[in-house]
Amino acid sequence: MTSPIVKRYLIALNKYWFLIPVGILVGVAGGFVYDLFWQSTPKQIEYTITGVLRYNRPPVSFSNTGTIIQERGQKLTQEELLVPNVLESVAARDGVKTRPKDILKATNVRPDKKDNSKLMVIYKTTDESEGLIITTALMEEMVERSRSINTTLWRLVIDEINKRLPAVLAEIRAAEQELEQFIRREQTALLAIEAGQLPGSILSSQEQQRQIKLQLEGISAQMQSLSEQLGLTPEQAYVSAALSADPIIADLRARLYQIETQMQLYSQDLRPDHPTMVQLQRELESSELLLEQRAAEVIGGDGQGSPLVSSMIRQDSNLDPARQQLAQNLVNLQTQRESLQRQLQVALEREQELRQRYETIPNKRLEEGRLQQQLALKKAIYNAMQAKLIDAQAGEAETVSSLAPAELARVTGKAEPNAPLPIWLLLPAGGAAGAVLGGALIFLLGSLGTILQTMEDIRDFLREREVELLGVLPFVDLYDPDIGEQPIVVAAHSPYLEFYERFRSNLRQAEGKPKIILLTSTVRNEGKTVSAYNLAIASARAGKRTLLIEADLRSPSFAKALKLDEDLSRSGEPLLYYSQISECIRMVPDVENLYFVRSFGPCSHAAALIESAEIRQLLEDARGRFDFVVIDSSALSLCNDALLLEPYTDGIVLVTRPRYTGSSVLAESIDLLADDEEFRFLGAIINGEYMPLHSLPRIQAPA
Repeated sequence: MTSPIVKRYLIALNKYWFLIPVGILVGVAGGFVYDLFWQSTPKQIEYTITGVLRYNRPPVSFSNTGTIIQERGQKLTQEELLVPNVLESVAARDGVKTRPKDILKATNVRPDKKDNSKLMVIYKTTDESEGLIITTALMEEMVERSRSINTTLWRLVIDEINKRLPAVLAEIRAAEQELEQFIRREQTALLAIEAGQLPGSILSSQEQQRQIKLQLEGISAQMQSLSEQLGLTPEQAYVSAALSADPIIADLRARLYQIETQMQLYSQDLRPDHPTMVQLQRELESSELLLEQRAAEVIGGDGQGSPLVSSMIRQDSNLDPARQQLAQNLVNLQTQRESLQRQLQVALEREQELRQRYETIPNKRLEEGRLQQQLALKKAIYNAMQAKLIDAQAGEAETVSSLAPAELARVTGKAEPNAPLPIWLLLPAGGAAGAVLGGALIFLLGSLGTILQTMEDIRDFLREREVELLGVLPFVDLYDPDIGEQPIVVAAHSPYLEFYERFRSNLRQAEGKPKIILLTSTVRNEGKTVSAYNLAIASARAGKRTLLIEADLRSPSFAKALKLDEDLSRSGEPLLYYSQISECIRMVPDVENLYFVRSFGPCSHAAALIESAEIRQLLEDARGRFDFVVIDSSALSLCNDALLLEPYTDGIVLVTRPRYTGSSVLAESIDLLADDEEFRFLGAIINGEYMPLHSLPRIQAPA
């Protein structure tokens, strides 16, 4: 079996065969031009001139950086040595006519393979004397370039240190100021803890609190005793003492007693509404009001306390002198206790403040240590940079070149020009190279094309996208003298029917056993119509009552292949034609069990006609009257007619064909049909695979 690559190449060769003779002509012309312009030009002798430099050992250095820079000089490369100013200086020497960029191209600087301490300077030229001058000048300039590199490195180190020193010095000044401000702010607290004053203050505050608490306990005991004797609280004692000591309140109390006595005497003889009784009642009320006002003035409170009633005032203001003295002592003790309580609160707050200050002492010491350490670190950095600066300045004074001449420039090789190739050998070689190039170009064009060239290409493409392959249909010769074959295989003994029978069997095994099948393709000329006709013929030959519907209303009918006469009813209205189901369905004369509905195309309003109720009624009627229905529809790249018809069918089959189906349009069609759940995509077939007649199965015609 022929390999798919070979098939693809043969197809591309058949299409681009002219590239091989073109390649031969180009190769022969190239050989002729090479002989005429290159080989006819006289060739000069090429000289190889070599000079040797050696690496200097690092001299004894008093600086660490000097040793590092000298060691760096032992690893110089050609790019570092052959800089533009070196090449320009060499080109400016007497006797040198070569340009700097040409000198660079002809020069090779590399370590000696036998001795790594040597550096080879190799220069190739056709002028021996100029080459010796250039090589010697290159060695001299490279030695000077090495010394310049070392000096430049020292200068960079010195400049970088000088650039950073002011910033480091400013950081030291800032650290010193921060430490000084911290000491000024916290010095008193630190000294107090060092002298032991802060713990002593805390102990003194605690002792003061104990004394105050003892005094409070004694005063509380005295107040409790006096309260029990008087039967009054300190607040009540204060009110009673104040009211009892006031002479106005005493006069008002006496007057109230007098009025109440008179009212009691008169009440035996006089009624309450008697003028005398009314007058005495008014005097009583007036006296009580004056008593309440005076009591409020004596006690105070700005009217914020509860108002005093005259009965309470008379009761609270009846203390004798001895009880007044006890009440006054109770009030004094209450005042003294409140004063001691305030002193105790102040002592507690003072102790809390001292304790907080004492607890912050360790943090202050840590902060002081951190600031001191930070200052010491910055000073150490500054001192190290100063030492590095002195070291770099000493190293700059010691700098020498890392290279020195080891061997003078001399000629080490001479290349004679090769003899020219004979024209009788050059031209065939060019032609052969052109033929090979043309063949390679044909292979490249065949590989890069978007058209799937072979059956294997389409099969692999479908397998990658998990599309079921329902059949591989052969290419049908237009005419076979033995069996009178044509693309529509009407003959009952045709060997091609076997392939369509397999296709029909695969459809019957599909899920749901589809009855109405729609065939479409991606583009024109992929053989969907031939496949639909032959599938219907194969079904009819198998004894199934089969209907073939031409639904490609954008193309003319192919009914002549079935030897059907022109349908006169097609000259009328399309909807009327399709509505007369018994009239539009015709029997095929040469194929038993095969019926046919020819296309009314080409129509300008094909989409509207396909969506009509008449077409839908035709398909519904065909489902009930026939065993198998095959619909031939338009290509997907031309219109959406196949997608409009698919809902009335049991599934859609995609027809492909080698050398006609494109990979991109096939991928788009598969994605459209497979991703949309509304469509039932049954699979695809490969149509038009070329199979020689002698390899097909032969079916004997009946006698």
